Amino acid sequence: MDMNEPDPPQSSSHPGADPSGESPEEGEERRSRVEPGEEATKPGSRRRSRGKPAASAGDASKKAKAEPKPDDRIAPEIDGWLEQLRDRLGLDTNFDVQVREMTFGEHRTGLLFLSCLSKDASLTEILKRLTYLEPGNISHDALESFFTHYIPTVQIRKSESFDEMINDVLMGNAAFYVDGEPRVLLFDAKQYPGRNPDEPVLEKVVRGSKDGFTESILTNVGLIRRRLRDPNLRFEIMKVGDRTQTDVAIAYINDIADQELVEAVRDKIKAVKIDGIPLGDKQLEEMTVKTNWNPFPLVRYSERPDVVSAHLLNGSVTVLVDTSPSVILLPTTYFDLVQHAEENRQNPFIGTYLRWVRFFGVLASIFLLPLWYMYAESPHLRPHWLWFLGAEKTGDLPLILQFLMVEIGVDLMRLAAVHTPSPLVTAMSLVSAILIGDIAVKTGLFINEVILYMAVAAIGMFATPSYELGLANRIVRLALLLATFLFQMQGFVVCATAIFISMAFVRSYNAPYLWPFLPFNGPAMLNVIFRRPLPRNLRRPSLNRTKQNNKQPV
Repeated sequence: MDMNEPDPPQSSSHPGADPSGESPEEGEERRSRVEPGEEATKPGSRRRSRGKPAASAGDASKKAKAEPKPDDRIAPEIDGWLEQLRDRLGLDTNFDVQVREMTFGEHRTGLLFLSCLSKDASLTEILKRLTYLEPGNISHDALESFFTHYIPTVQIRKSESFDEMINDVLMGNAAFYVDGEPRVLLFDAKQYPGRNPDEPVLEKVVRGSKDGFTESILTNVGLIRRRLRDPNLRFEIMKVGDRTQTDVAIAYINDIADQELVEAVRDKIKAVKIDGIPLGDKQLEEMTVKTNWNPFPLVRYSERPDVVSAHLLNGSVTVLVDTSPSVILLPTTYFDLVQHAEENRQNPFIGTYLRWVRFFGVLASIFLLPLWYMYAESPHLRPHWLWFLGAEKTGDLPLILQFLMVEIGVDLMRLAAVHTPSPLVTAMSLVSAILIGDIAVKTGLFINEVILYMAVAAIGMFATPSYELGLANRIVRLALLLATFLFQMQGFVVCATAIFISMAFVRSYNAPYLWPFLPFNGPAMLNVIFRRPLPRNLRRPSLNRTKQNNKQPV
């Protein structure tokens, strides 16, 4: 309504006349012909809008929906409530399910909580304050009195649903029951077992912050909020898993992120129907992205809140899963997976150099072994300037068998390093190096060149920022090796072309996986090849289809 618009003239011909000048009968007849949604545009609608709005059918349906089902209602007597807890929550069977019964102001009460997830100090302080109540302090609506005056906690609400009460208690909250009330008060008292933010394991940097995500979703949200004090930053919470009830949060900046991408992520998470996701973000990825047998990762994981904040500013959507110390970044391309935070912690020249070294390591981890094997088995294909490639001796075993055995040996060493206790890792590494690097060569099982090139390829795999991409590149290397063994140069070319074409058709949340190479985007490709200075990095990636393209004034 325009505040400068003059009020309509009042008619004085009839005390019940409409401001438009028509009689009440005519006005009633005219209003009966108004279609729904048109009343605000008709004369006299301004006057009627000042009154109390009538209850709509949608409001009635919401109210009916809010009413709990008969089997979901809370018993109005405390004995019946305790019996419900024995049947549904295992009271008196589960040692961690506790109900503290006390009488406050002549009202029997019960405090339901899990001893393993609740803060004893907070609950004790609340009960201590309630002990000072006298019978005259409680009104006829006892639950409302406790809610309004006597329970000193910040996050508290009322609920009439038994299932909602159980879900909150299993999440670590506490439920306060008053005898004679078919409702409970739910308030925050949770204290999850966890660790403090520590340096990320897979994304270490020489300079920069050392705090990484933990298994608590609240801590992870706080780490992001600390870096992004933007009122447009949104965290939408939902639950996944019928039994685990895992908290999942979608994070995005409202005036930057593409709403279609946000809705696509939200709809796919809501469509997940599964008992639970105890393994956290990886199981959620498989239920939403559906990679099937594709070895390449279609999402990027990050353990660093500064990296996640930078991607949010670029228009990405992130997914946080409770109990997971990493965050999913969407959408993801192949070139996103080969970038590291260390490049942006150095000046542009050094950052570009580090990026090129990393690119070389990634390419070496894929193509070095197949190319060397092809030139060693077919010397006539070798260019003159690569005269040093090849081997004078091939050893007692065929080269392809040597490569396969070394590949399996490196994987075994990697798995052994993961599962070996920390004090024994060094000893295990020395034993493995002696067995494979020295004794295997002296006995003639392997040749020096196989060990050398396999070591270079393994270093390139470990230099790949994304652990998942490094494993996928290893599968590609094995496929190229087998294709070269079976069909020589033709097999290498055909296999490499088939893998490249299949990657060109892969999409991550409707984003081309090989962007900005396919489809080609010149400025974005330059940003991949070079670590450009921040003052020249003016625009957000066009892949994200952001609402605001400029990061800085052009």
